[in-house]
Amino acid sequence: MSVSSHASRFSAPPTDAAGRIPLIGPNLPEMQAALAVHGLPAFRSKQVWHWIYQRGVRDFDSMANLPKDMRALLMEKYSIERPKVVAEQRSDDGTIKWLLAMSDGQQVETVFIPEAKRGTLCISSQVGCTLTCKFCHTGTQPLVRNLGAHEILQQIMHARDVLGEWPQTGEKQSNFINQDGGRDLTNIVMMGMGEPLYNYDNVAQALKICMDADGLAIGKRRITLSTSGVVPQIRQCGAELGVNLAVSLHAANDVLRSKLMPINNKYPLTELLEACRTYPGVSDIRRITFEYVMLKDVNDTDDDARQLTKILSGIPCKINIIPFNIWPGSGFECSAEERINAFARILEKAGYDAPVRRPRGRDILAACGQLKSASLRARRTES
Repeated sequence: MSVSSHASRFSAPPTDAAGRIPLIGPNLPEMQAALAVHGLPAFRSKQVWHWIYQRGVRDFDSMANLPKDMRALLMEKYSIERPKVVAEQRSDDGTIKWLLAMSDGQQVETVFIPEAKRGTLCISSQVGCTLTCKFCHTGTQPLVRNLGAHEILQQIMHARDVLGEWPQTGEKQSNFINQDGGRDLTNIVMMGMGEPLYNYDNVAQALKICMDADGLAIGKRRITLSTSGVVPQIRQCGAELGVNLAVSLHAANDVLRSKLMPINNKYPLTELLEACRTYPGVSDIRRITFEYVMLKDVNDTDDDARQLTKILSGIPCKINIIPFNIWPGSGFECSAEERINAFARILEKAGYDAPVRRPRGRDILAACGQLKSASLRARRTES
């Protein structure tokens, strides 16, 4: 299935349960066009935009500089609410996982990972996943639907609500993402549920608003998009968004990678790695990240490591080594610590930066590859 037909079949609902249109998600010209239908001038759209993205208000009544009749109109026709929090879990290591219900009741998981000098929010792009990677918990849940641009942005906005990170009166929005400003949420990773590049249009729309200095003002150097290897959209992402690229690799040859990640049958390693070599802006300063999960007796031998050094030759990159995070019924085990360290040493001796990622949020199933919701795809009715 093509990305365009995929987007059509699994599209997000255009309105909420009350028939209201989300005002989170449209870009400013689109918002101006929508409000112009009601005879509202362009400067009113800019005011609404400011309240939504600069101040983080959650209801139209809080937009103090709008006329009362305009606020009533907006409340009737449009929505700016956050998702419903179904559950919040906090790990012993400080990681927070939210199970969020969208306006139609479909659910996704979002994870905030605090660190000493930064805080990273892991965002979902789909309810479920279109892929069936064997080691990933999300991959056991069939794709239900794509998330709309508003639902992707709502995850960030919810995290800012919880962390208290909307600016106060007189405070500049640009201080949000400035570590010196004392903000906790500094980085965004599109690494949650789903394959972002199979929902490219909505992801791109949301990230453009993220990166807009008058939007959420999160610089593109602080945003990383992770893909399992949707080659055509990798090039498109680099050309249009310019965000950091992370690639789920997990094997150094086509035979094994196709067993672990069926998408490799469509986009084999030769095509995938060529797209990485030609990714716009890639350099020794701005490297691609390759993610490699360590599966005991599957992909963790010295020979696997040596193959990896060869196929990545010439690509400015680092290799994130990820100890497998166990989930119920996975059928895999994590490689032993000594094996992981030996694997990393081979990569490092070949000149690669190969850090071993410290697992976060394992106790609440919030670590890499553990996310999943109970949402189900609606049955099709035959006419």
